Amino acid sequence: MRSSLELWYYRLFPRYGLKKLRQTLPKNAPIRILDVGCGNHSPTIVKLFFPRSHYTGLDKDPNYNLTEQDHQNMDAFLQMDLLHPSWDELPDAHYDVILLAHLLEHIPHGEAVLEALWQKLAPGGYLYVETPSERSLSLPSMTGTLNFFDDPTHVRLYTLPELCNLFLRLGGKVKSAGLCRQKRKVLLLPPLLGLHVLRYGTWRRGSLWWDLLGFAHHVLVQKPAA
Repeated sequence: MRSSLELWYYRLFPRYGLKKLRQTLPKNAPIRILDVGCGNHSPTIVKLFFPRSHYTGLDKDPNYNLTEQDHQNMDAFLQMDLLHPSWDELPDAHYDVILLAHLLEHIPHGEAVLEALWQKLAPGGYLYVETPSERSLSLPSMTGTLNFFDDPTHVRLYTLPELCNLFLRLGGKVKSAGLCRQKRKVLLLPPLLGLHVLRYGTWRRGSLWWDLLGFAHHVLVQKPAA
């Protein structure tokens, strides 16, 4: 994380999954979090909202858009390529929260990955999945991905019915499912566009439009208590 301004931004506009979990879990809960795909400053951002959590990052690249501060906020790290996973390295029925945001669309066998992670989730724990929605197929193309096909590493679209049916089959209780939209970010889009023009010289940055146009959808599911 480069500045306190960025920390302020993520407090004001939390990632959708963290917002959903904050509505469910107390901020100071000493929970065990597994973040699958932990780049882009995720350790620091997660610790903003769950400072007492034990954070384990999992990624094939141990330095993907991470600073020294991010590494310090990781309590543990496991290097793993989900195309060739070694699930025995993770304890079963251990994690209170598993996050999987914008990673599933990069792998063709997402059901197998989710079923394996389900085994690692503690009874009563929560699994959060976020991927591009079907709407993303027809959105305009922009830098940083607004149309699903903007990113050449996307290999598969996962629909909400597919994801919900998988978790129902596993015995989970779907707590929330739908488009990822933060009203605050939609309402404040005009000044955000202005700030991005000042910083980047353009308003055509895909992620700015995600909430307004419904680029992503999510599923938050709870594993039954033992």
